[in-house]
Amino acid sequence: MAFETESQKKTYCLLGDVDVYDVAVVPKELELVDKNASLDVPRFRFPDVGQSFKDFFNTREVGEFVSGALAGAMTKAALAPLETIRTRMVVGVGSKNITGSFIEVIEQQGWQGLWAGNTINMLRIIPTQAIEFGTFECVKRAMTSAQEKWKQECPKLQIGPVNLNLSVSWISPIAVAGAAAGVTSTLACHPLEVVKLVPSMHGSKDRLTISPDVYPSISIALRKIYKEGGVGGLYSGISPTLIGMLPYSTCYYFMYEKLKSSYCLAKKKKVLNRAEMLVVGALSGLTASTISFPLEVARKRLMVGALQGKCPPNMAAALAEVIREEGLLGLYRGWGASCLKVMPSSGITWMFYEAWKDILLVERRHL
Repeated sequence: MAFETESQKKTYCLLGDVDVYDVAVVPKELELVDKNASLDVPRFRFPDVGQSFKDFFNTREVGEFVSGALAGAMTKAALAPLETIRTRMVVGVGSKNITGSFIEVIEQQGWQGLWAGNTINMLRIIPTQAIEFGTFECVKRAMTSAQEKWKQECPKLQIGPVNLNLSVSWISPIAVAGAAAGVTSTLACHPLEVVKLVPSMHGSKDRLTISPDVYPSISIALRKIYKEGGVGGLYSGISPTLIGMLPYSTCYYFMYEKLKSSYCLAKKKKVLNRAEMLVVGALSGLTASTISFPLEVARKRLMVGALQGKCPPNMAAALAEVIREEGLLGLYRGWGASCLKVMPSSGITWMFYEAWKDILLVERRHL
């Protein structure tokens, strides 16, 4: 007869209510925990939207995007009168000198006329500068990173006994980024430039910047241009605009970065102060504007002529028309007014942009 040892003994418990018919005997190891204990059911948690937005707006890209927008808005508000005079002179409306244009605007529309069309300028410059600076910084970083990887794993091309290293070190990330910034911002914001500049399709030379009679508001201008020309009307002159933008934008960013790095190297310093940024930015704008100004004159003539019904067939024809009518100096008509606007504009824009980056990206110190 076998006996169970102490360790082999099992205890049992009763499950069920007091009714004996519902009683079941099971080992005590399977005894349920307290009947009244609540089950641990997984809880559904809503995502922290606020934190997601906070993390998004704290990224470097958003900081650069916002810095560009704020810099553009502040610069445009300060320099709106010069933009009005420059536009009048480039298109050929009114007086042919800066002082005469100022006097004409004040006599015809009062002091507020110097800010005529500034609303559309602000609406145009804020997204334009935001997209432009944001694109420039992103493309520059991407190109620099790609070049570093390409150096480490540089592919080779063998043609017979000749081995060629496919190096891309000769490509300037700054130049590529500058070109990409100009093209991207132009494609995104060109309709606002058309509304600001072009005359009506009936041949009137009045524009939103010069006289608000034809286009009393931005929404009316957009609807009218779209009704008369469709999407193509809103993108009137996009081809010459892109052609003119490429050399300007490429040179503009390239000159600023190179002048800044050369000056810092010569002075043995890491960053520029605000006054130095102002001067370097102004010089970069002057250089870029001088190189690309004939294309700017041809571009404005094409945009205006397209809606007047007497548009030259292409940019080369527009340049030839200007030379035929006004000589070689006609290619630089309004250059003085343009420099008067471009130099302070580019200088102030870079100064504000770098200042806002210091504020918005202070924790990351990417500057």
